[in-house]
Amino acid sequence: MSGEDRQSQLAREHKERQEQRAAADTAKARRNIFIGAGLAVVVVAGGIYAATTLVGKDDPAKKVSAESSPSASASTSAAPSPTPSLSSLPKKAGKVSCTYKRETADVPMKYVGMPGSKPNMKLKTMTVFTNHGKIVIDVDPAATPCSVNSMDFLAKKNFYNNTKCHRLVTPETAGLFLLQCGDPKAKADGKNPTDGQGTAGYVYGDEAVGSIPYTRGVVFLTQPQDAAGQNSSQFAISLSDENTQIEAQYSVLGMVRSGLEIIEKVAKDGVIVSKDDITGDGGSTAPKNPIIIEKVTVR
Repeated sequence: MSGEDRQSQLAREHKERQEQRAAADTAKARRNIFIGAGLAVVVVAGGIYAATTLVGKDDPAKKVSAESSPSASASTSAAPSPTPSLSSLPKKAGKVSCTYKRETADVPMKYVGMPGSKPNMKLKTMTVFTNHGKIVIDVDPAATPCSVNSMDFLAKKNFYNNTKCHRLVTPETAGLFLLQCGDPKAKADGKNPTDGQGTAGYVYGDEAVGSIPYTRGVVFLTQPQDAAGQNSSQFAISLSDENTQIEAQYSVLGMVRSGLEIIEKVAKDGVIVSKDDITGDGGSTAPKNPIIIEKVTVR
């Protein structure tokens, strides 16, 4: 190979490495913004807008106003919606085969393998045991077989054992009221910039998106916005009917049967506000009184 050919080859390889790093950085940033902060909205002047649109980095005055204004509360938003139920979810007919793919983005992860393709259609309940008590969630494999199958697999692998729920946002901080868990590497200290990025090392498709609103008690999976089929280990529990303003793009996992009062009690102890959570720059607003998942069972 001539010197010129060798130089051309090295130049091509250098360009390819740059493109690969750029793609990885973009994927990481998208996951950070939309899993860690993409659900955050702020109520201003009687309307609800995405925080990443309303609160800009180049306008500190607007940022302070949006975060500190007394009007930043979901209590003044949309009219109540009918109470949803799992029975209203569309059921999948025939034999179901689930597909899971390895995570390709450069994000924190805890890989314990991937679920099998055949879900257990007899599962009915997912129980999250925390340091404050247990949260019991009704699930329906007839509607969301691959989501329930994934949770069952991770539970059996002890994936969730001793993990911290990294994000608790309230109407005062983000215009929403929900708890987010399932990042295996989260520190839940309100400071760690990668909280909200963690996965199980694999992703899978969406189920029951838009079938019911994300009202109080609804449990749904979180993933990067505008990136369908990126579900993994993270899930959120809605604590308010006002969360119907969340865009219908997240898979429904189930409905809380009991235990919401546990989260609501913790919320009264306050949260560690992460400004980067609201602007989408990383990290997450965490509960001052930590919520630690001791284990998860699916039966």
